[in-house]
Amino acid sequence: MVKFFTNYITPILVVLCGLFITSTSQAGDRLLATGGVTQIEGAAGGGLVPWALISGYATQDQIGGSAFFTKARTDGGFDLQSGGVSVGFNNRVEISASQMRFGLSNTVPGQHINLTTLGAKVRLFGDAVYDQDNWIPQVSAGIQFKHNEDFNSVPKAIGAVKADGVDGYIAATKLFLGAVYGRNLLVNGTLQATKANQFGLLGFGGDKNDDYLLEPAGSIALMLTDKVFLGAEYRAKPDNLSAFKEQDAKDIFVAWFPNKYLGITTAYVDLGNIANKPDQTAWYISGQISY
Repeated sequence: MVKFFTNYITPILVVLCGLFITSTSQAGDRLLATGGVTQIEGAAGGGLVPWALISGYATQDQIGGSAFFTKARTDGGFDLQSGGVSVGFNNRVEISASQMRFGLSNTVPGQHINLTTLGAKVRLFGDAVYDQDNWIPQVSAGIQFKHNEDFNSVPKAIGAVKADGVDGYIAATKLFLGAVYGRNLLVNGTLQATKANQFGLLGFGGDKNDDYLLEPAGSIALMLTDKVFLGAEYRAKPDNLSAFKEQDAKDIFVAWFPNKYLGITTAYVDLGNIANKPDQTAWYISGQISY
């Protein structure tokens, strides 16, 4: 997988950016905010959790997509930056590419870990918005290929087994129109098969466990207005390493979509224990442009 990323990730990013640039002259025909925001690994969803929604605003006859950048700094000095692009084809298939850069604070002064992720998602059935005459959600299956570019430094030293990992997930998303005092309510549930330590930033597998685990995640968001979401997320994570205990992640977020081209999300996130620092929380801000 290392050779795959080395040989192919750059041209894939170039192709995705080209599709994005040539298509941004006109947004797709789906409703505002129905592409979600972009989660830190590049898939359409919340900040932490991939949703069943397909990136961008493309309908069944269009190509859409998003580009995003997210930044957060924990109270212990860990610094996270994540950016990437995604393209949605015919509101059916999504391809994404992203990179995270994680600063290790005074735990390992001056050092960073880079994680590259290539993702794909396919909508299996249902429509989160338009199938209002039944309770069937939109259901999508996704996969994320991840490569830790700095595995031989910190991750390997603390007991991680591999630099590369593949996360698979299935997500179900439903938007209930007028469900709460006339306000729209979005509900999402995701089940992820993963070996990733801290999303893959600390490698994959460990001395405690090197098997895939099924980890649940969920999101709920209320549309306060036609352009503003208030929501919360939860994402369970495996605890594979004896060196440091890993805890689940959760956040509370506000996402604002002034128009179809722009989305801005701010959130308060609780990441629990990170390496030798307990109770790590942070404010993060994420911006995206979509079409």
